[in-house]
Amino acid sequence: MGHETGTAAAHGEESADQPTVAGPADASALRPTTDSGMSTRERRLLAATPLHAITSLHGEAGLRERFAIEIASFPGADRQQLERALDLSAALHAADRRQREPYVNHLLRVATRIITHYKVQDADVICAALLHDAVEDHAAELAPGGGQQAALAVIASQFGDRVAELVGAVTNPEYELGRDKHEQYRDHVAASLEASPWARVIKASDFTDNGVGLIHTTGPKLRKLAGKYAPLVPVLKALIARSDTPLGNEVKAHILGQLDRADRRFAAIQPDPDLADTPS
Repeated sequence: MGHETGTAAAHGEESADQPTVAGPADASALRPTTDSGMSTRERRLLAATPLHAITSLHGEAGLRERFAIEIASFPGADRQQLERALDLSAALHAADRRQREPYVNHLLRVATRIITHYKVQDADVICAALLHDAVEDHAAELAPGGGQQAALAVIASQFGDRVAELVGAVTNPEYELGRDKHEQYRDHVAASLEASPWARVIKASDFTDNGVGLIHTTGPKLRKLAGKYAPLVPVLKALIARSDTPLGNEVKAHILGQLDRADRRFAAIQPDPDLADTPS
């Protein structure tokens, strides 16, 4: 699958931006008063709660509600496009898991982070964020008998050429026989993001949800995945800092700070090369 990391409560990167909001003491204040079954107060709390806390407390339902809150003010046509993209991505990834959570949680966090933390209101970019792993993981379901290009053509027919181009820019190509998969992944990311400034925005949020949260992952793949992501940090830092990356300076500084923290986390996960040959 496109990304192999993540747990239900693994993503603490937002905690520096938003306080974790405790639940209200008065349960009577939480009587459902909205179509979603949540009270107005619950929705206000959800809108102010970090994404990792929503994941831990409410799971997929909470992340879906948070996403609905964030896109409520979008124009009707944009909102409908985003809802269709979420429906498609949820259907394609219905059987996929990220360790202990539904894969759609990752897609919702990536898209919601772009709205809330990156201050992006571009429906095509958010749509592509929801679909960013669709072609890489489920090309056969999108275009039976075809490959990635056929699947991207299906995305284009449903959501427009720009969305398909952005999805294509963050889609890893089929791996070449005999080549290191992680090296090919890093080379593709560097080349595709060089050419697509908006794809950098999607990849920054995706990397945050995968690489920056990697220290919370457990199991035998931990060091291998740290080795995959760590070399990307300087590449992403250079790309995010560029003047043509369509983000505000404060947002860029926020992302660069996260990438610095990622570097420290990867160093903690990976073995110290100076100690590798030390006799036990």
